[in-house]
Amino acid sequence: MSYLKIFSVLLLSALLAACPKPVVPDPEPTDVTYGADNSGAGTSGASGSGLGDGEFFGEAEETLGTVIYFDFDSSEVRAQDQDIVAAHAIRLNEDSFASVRLEGHADERGSREYNIGLGERRAQAVRQLLMIQGVNASQIQTVSFGEERPDAMGSTESDYARNRRVEIKYPR
Repeated sequence: MSYLKIFSVLLLSALLAACPKPVVPDPEPTDVTYGADNSGAGTSGASGSGLGDGEFFGEAEETLGTVIYFDFDSSEVRAQDQDIVAAHAIRLNEDSFASVRLEGHADERGSREYNIGLGERRAQAVRQLLMIQGVNASQIQTVSFGEERPDAMGSTESDYARNRRVEIKYPR
């Protein structure tokens, strides 16, 4: 009886393997000519001008504040930054296809593990405020970088204050 099952499975596998697969044609390539010698490709974007440095972020970054700062060892959004969060909530509620990434950061004080957790709590605090104002949870992504991506490279209190933040980014 078991030989019959094995033979049936092998026969079915052979038949399926012999079936022709549908051919999906490649889309027509677009030919864009940038110059007479077609040498439009270059490395000018890697010159530190900001081009080619990562993801494209939309126009909201230009018109809305994109950084929420926090007090030392705190994940509570300050009163002066709640208007920025509210403006982003309005934008996200107007465009249900828009999404936002909240990047949590911390200064270098504390252990690496603690700072990752603190950055996550900060990102989640901003996420909660957005959701309270009607933003769909599926539009929000959070990530914590802890102390790994400082904005300021010093050891003064003003440097630390610049590193305690959540950056609001709109990936495209």
